[in-house]
Amino acid sequence: MTWWVYLLRCGDGTLYCGIALDVEARLKLHQEGKGAKYTRGRGPLELVHREPGATKAEALRREREIKRMARPAKLRLCGL
Repeated sequence: MTWWVYLLRCGDGTLYCGIALDVEARLKLHQEGKGAKYTRGRGPLELVHREPGATKAEALRREREIKRMARPAKLRLCGL
C-alpha cells in the first residue's frame, strides 16, 4: 500500500493538504462534505498536487513539511 500526500485548491482559493491511501476516493468524500471539516462549504475542490510516501509515517512527515511552507512555496509545488 502506498500512502499519498495531496493538495486541494478550494473554491475560495485556499489550499488544503492531507494524506490518503486512495486520493480519488478521498477527494470524493471531500466533495460530498464528508471529508475534513475545513473543506466543507469551500467547493468546488480541485486536486492540484499529489506525491507518494512509502509509509504512513513518511506521508505524515511530508504533510507536516508542506503545511509549514509559505503559500508561495505551496503554489510553486503545485505548479500554480
